[in-house]
Amino acid sequence: MGVHSRLSPSAAKQILNCTPSLTTGERFKDEESPYAAEGSAGHALAEYLVKRYLKIRTRRPTSDYYTEELVEAVEEYVAYVIEQIEEAKKMCKYPILTVEQRVDLSIYVEGCFGTADMVIVTDTKVHIIDLKLGKGVEVSAEGNYQLMIYALGVVATVEMLFEIETVELTIVQPRLCNFSTWEMSVADLKRWAEEEFVPKAKMALAGEGEFHAGDWCRFCKARFQCRERAQEYLKIAQMEFKDPPLLTDEEMAEVLLKTDGLKKWVEEVYTYAQSEAANNHREWPGFKLVEGRANRKYTDEEKVVEAAKSAGYTDVFKQTLIGITEMERLMGKKQFNEILGGLIYKPQGKVTLVPESDKREPINLATASDDFAE
Repeated sequence: MGVHSRLSPSAAKQILNCTPSLTTGERFKDEESPYAAEGSAGHALAEYLVKRYLKIRTRRPTSDYYTEELVEAVEEYVAYVIEQIEEAKKMCKYPILTVEQRVDLSIYVEGCFGTADMVIVTDTKVHIIDLKLGKGVEVSAEGNYQLMIYALGVVATVEMLFEIETVELTIVQPRLCNFSTWEMSVADLKRWAEEEFVPKAKMALAGEGEFHAGDWCRFCKARFQCRERAQEYLKIAQMEFKDPPLLTDEEMAEVLLKTDGLKKWVEEVYTYAQSEAANNHREWPGFKLVEGRANRKYTDEEKVVEAAKSAGYTDVFKQTLIGITEMERLMGKKQFNEILGGLIYKPQGKVTLVPESDKREPINLATASDDFAE
């Protein structure tokens, strides 16, 4: 097993926003989820494919996670990386191209290091490209702490050879069709390191600072039992409403903003508590483990068919058309579009209320009403 940095760049958003979460989270053991394992497998394949393009000898990885859909996502990332490599060669005679590059940040924070998926260095620019295989939350490159930290380490390594002026940070998230790119000057990057990264990182390593809940709690190992996070979500139940007895529009909006996060938090706490009780024999006051409801199942489907037919029941099978996504995987995108493209349509989505921060365009209610009427 490889050595891990205490202050991992991949957890920088959480750690820099809530400095005590680093030492608090260290009380909990590391557990790799299936999503993380799939992500590791995808990154290994991406590394192999990019190195093969660069004519670097390496062995092709194997994994049970390599579905057609995952491989397609990885190939989309690799195509983007190759495009950026060729652009760099046009701009610089001898660009530096490194895959899965270990980036050392010890000149800023003792013992801090990480691994950048792809680093491209030209005469005046450092480009950090990061592959995200998640399908849940869209990740932005703008102000992305993880990529900014990688850029700091790379700049420190190459600035004796090149006069680096800017860093370009890119997130490639193929499964969400998300290609996010952001640039900043090296001067601004170093200023951020001096004013924010280094002071907060040192506080985190010392277990100092105040707890602060936010969307960065999502991957914190202490998230299930964190008191600050619990208090943040429970504020919604402690709202003090004044007369009149009906909520104002502003109060309703406050409830709506917190509802989704509150629901997810409750689900996470329940899942954690149930796992601890079932796997570690932990007892929670007022709760017990019981056997859940289960549906009946056939012990042997072939014998069931034989017995039913012997008794005169022949109509024992159902046949349904496979779903569009499965059909597309079966045929491949090109064949799918050629054969079935004219037979596919996308119905209008259900009208949904979301926060203003959502990137989707707002609908025109008058137009929407007319469309539904048709």
